[in-house]
Amino acid sequence: MFTGAQEARIAGAAAGLALVGRVGVTRLVLTDFRNYREARLGLATGPVVVTGANGAGKTNLLEAISFLAPGRGLRGARLGEIERRREDGAAGAGWAVAAVVETGRGALRIGTGRDGAASERRVVRIDGEPARSQASLGEQLGIVWLTPAMDRLFLDGPSERRRFADRLVLGFDPAHAGRVARYEQAMRERSRLLRDGPADPTWLGALEGVMAKEGVAVAAARREVVHRLDSACAAAEGPFPRARLRLAGAVEDWLEEMPALAAEERLAAALAAGRRADAASGGAAVGPHRSDLAVFHAEKGVEAGFASTGEQKALLISILLADARQLQQIRGEPPLLLLDEVAAHLDAVRRAALFETLIRQGSQTWLTGTEAAVFAPLREAAQFLTVHDGTLVPTPS
Repeated sequence: MFTGAQEARIAGAAAGLALVGRVGVTRLVLTDFRNYREARLGLATGPVVVTGANGAGKTNLLEAISFLAPGRGLRGARLGEIERRREDGAAGAGWAVAAVVETGRGALRIGTGRDGAASERRVVRIDGEPARSQASLGEQLGIVWLTPAMDRLFLDGPSERRRFADRLVLGFDPAHAGRVARYEQAMRERSRLLRDGPADPTWLGALEGVMAKEGVAVAAARREVVHRLDSACAAAEGPFPRARLRLAGAVEDWLEEMPALAAEERLAAALAAGRRADAASGGAAVGPHRSDLAVFHAEKGVEAGFASTGEQKALLISILLADARQLQQIRGEPPLLLLDEVAAHLDAVRRAALFETLIRQGSQTWLTGTEAAVFAPLREAAQFLTVHDGTLVPTPS
């Protein structure tokens, strides 16, 4: 339940909504996407609340919007997994997402989808023209998301936290994904040569040079964004716990001590020296693929993994809200926010604070949940939709 004062603040924020120029999806068309055969939505740029039973298609809708950004969407799915299956079980001809997005620079038309039924290549068109790469999407629009799968971020292994950090970096630097891909490709090729052996030292040296150059660039980008978000979280006020963030890794430590070029030379030398051990282990003992993102609950002075479930969710929200604020400063406009089942594990005070913050946010927020009543304080500001088996209709008042 919300107090009268909380509802009054939310209503006051909603009253000023129309006075703020906002970023948001105004038209969305899905074709053969997950359980949506076809969906067409016309929207205002205010918050959008989508409710329905588990499995109805709420997350699928947010996933479709997440493909307006570079990458593999909020589920990290392969393109072939996304396409809606026909009633006879056969595959179709591909899936597509098309949107018109209102931005501070005017309306932006984005189209994306799978390039044919047997392809894992994603096609992107911006304002009717083929994009040179997916990174072009990140140059046009920022998108930040939170999903229930991320609730275990502080309990799972370092690889999940690295992916989370990389997604944060992409908002500031869309070219980051390319550097990560080149580093990982060189590392896989080096591992194959070491495994098959004997390998040509010159070719190994060339691959290690690529790993050193791209790896230090990856670590430097992560380090810069994490430092920026740590400062933003430390200065934040309100009911959400202050998160403190830092990167733990050898390459990040080197960048504290020396210029990037010297760190590249040190990483290349470490890789060359570790060839025998890496051949036995099947990987690389040093590099940014070994780094971890450490998050702490500042007030309690404990690692996030030791906080309660509700505190962990609140810490994640605190980080993402700080990320949105920083993106707005850097890009000149705020990102879209996709918050799947965000009210779960939040008490009434934090839900009210979140809703008020989202209303004042200068961009569209998409929220999902099973019960519309949870989002009742947003009734005057948000558009409410109900989804049932891939069909969207306005929620009755």
